[in-house]
Amino acid sequence: MTLRLVCLALLWLLCGSSSRAAADVVLLLAEPYGRAAGFNPTGHVGVYLTRVCADTPTSLRRCRDGEVGAVVSRYNKVGDFDWAAVPLLPYLYGVTQAADVPVTTTPADVRALREAYRQAHLRDLIPDDVATRHQRWWQLIGAAYDRQFVAISVTTTAAQDDRLIEALNAGENRHRFNVLFRNCADFARDVINDHYYPGALGNNLIADLGVTTPKQVARALARYGRRHVDVDLTAFVIPQVPGHRPPSPRARGVLESFLRVKKYSIPLAAVQPWVPVGLAAGYLTTGRFNPHRLATHTLAPEDLERQARQGVIDLR
Repeated sequence: MTLRLVCLALLWLLCGSSSRAAADVVLLLAEPYGRAAGFNPTGHVGVYLTRVCADTPTSLRRCRDGEVGAVVSRYNKVGDFDWAAVPLLPYLYGVTQAADVPVTTTPADVRALREAYRQAHLRDLIPDDVATRHQRWWQLIGAAYDRQFVAISVTTTAAQDDRLIEALNAGENRHRFNVLFRNCADFARDVINDHYYPGALGNNLIADLGVTTPKQVARALARYGRRHVDVDLTAFVIPQVPGHRPPSPRARGVLESFLRVKKYSIPLAAVQPWVPVGLAAGYLTTGRFNPHRLATHTLAPEDLERQARQGVIDLR
């Protein structure tokens, strides 16, 4: 082999190794929907990991070639577990291939997709007797039929992903949800801070009154990414699939909710007119953030699947 061929082969190996080593951790900021959006418009947040896959819904492993990673999040009333992991496409669309995502749906379609996936993949986690109760297992499947997502992505290393896998697999996975102190945003914050970027995400004592909210952790990760260009911050929108529900409204923080939701703002203004003024000042000075302005792309199911199979959401 000539020297030139040897050099080309080494270059190919180096570039290939670099590409395979790259991966992302992605905050999925989910907009609120349904009746809950009227009194608690904070939404939900999950953590999507392009290199980490679900061996079972409560056990993680490194992804194999061609797999697209998993969404890990804390849930309330999903069995007795604190967190669960679901592959990306089933989590968003209830199917295993982007080609099977419907263009539009009805409520009956979505119920059938969710039930079919539960029967095929989640019966150990959600047996039939649990599924028939008023538990919220359907949160695990087909979330994009209910709401739109803004996704904020930063890069990870294999060592970081391995530490996360080891910690979550070894830890006690029992129900711990508390809306004020151990909610889905607290879980996302702890995942990022403890296993990827220490101190990157924090609470907003003014705009969110110390409660961790989905929008706040997204805002904090965006600020961290702007200050640390080496993490390759990107953001994109995963649109809601039409038909099942009306379009979801934007996710909001605590003070923003008091200001924008009439059932809160009008009584406050009537009883204590100075309170809304103080809330507005706190929100404007510490809580303003529009994640949609950060998102530069919208990814359809087939685009998202293709990007995820590469291990990195590369929007440049």
